[in-house]
Amino acid sequence: MSKKVVSVYGYGRFGKLWADILKTDFRVKVFSRRGLKPDEVNTGIEIVDIESLHKCDALFYCVAISSLEDVLIQTRPFHQPGCIYFDTCSVKVMPAMWMKKYLPENGSIIATHPMFGPDSYYNAAERLPMVMSEIRTPQEDFEYWVNFFNSKNMRVEKMTPDEHDKMVAYSQGITHYIGRVLADLKLETTSINTLGYKKLLEIIEQTCNDSWQLFCDLQKYNPYTKKMRKDLHDSIEKIYSILDHL
Repeated sequence: MSKKVVSVYGYGRFGKLWADILKTDFRVKVFSRRGLKPDEVNTGIEIVDIESLHKCDALFYCVAISSLEDVLIQTRPFHQPGCIYFDTCSVKVMPAMWMKKYLPENGSIIATHPMFGPDSYYNAAERLPMVMSEIRTPQEDFEYWVNFFNSKNMRVEKMTPDEHDKMVAYSQGITHYIGRVLADLKLETTSINTLGYKKLLEIIEQTCNDSWQLFCDLQKYNPYTKKMRKDLHDSIEKIYSILDHL
């Protein structure tokens, strides 16, 4: 039996990781708007044009959150009935809304958020969380992909886009926010680092290794991050006020 054809739109750091994960079980095609040369992709991955990319059983969008809506609009002439479309964005409410709006009604939609990047995946000591939301997909197809990702170094968590964004605002969103604040302070290692301080430096390294674009998108496109930032600043002011009145 021939392998399913799975396409990846976008071949940045994450798109490359995603294509490598998928190629173990599927025939994988990739496309990047910047153009790709053969020596840029790993063995077993096929570089194709935009039209050929959409001739597939499943398609993963591995693009910035802020780019997804435009990509969906621009590729509408190539969308295929029967294809399963996935996003891989770090927020879920708005990407799910965009996919329902622009993708064909006879196409399936699964919203996903792999809660890791290339660095975490290759160095993981345990299975990494992967959020999946069934937006418009036959149950059999949804469970097929749940089982596929569970068979890799992942642990699938099923939840709605709204549940995801609420939770992530106070976990990933706050971590990236604090990481950028600490980086702006220009903290440096010392000869007498405590364990806690080492962990703060690790937060800076981990979060600032991602693009500024991702940081801004996490804060802009999650409907719950504005409240997170207000809650955080209220708590900082509260503690500051207590110390100021000692």
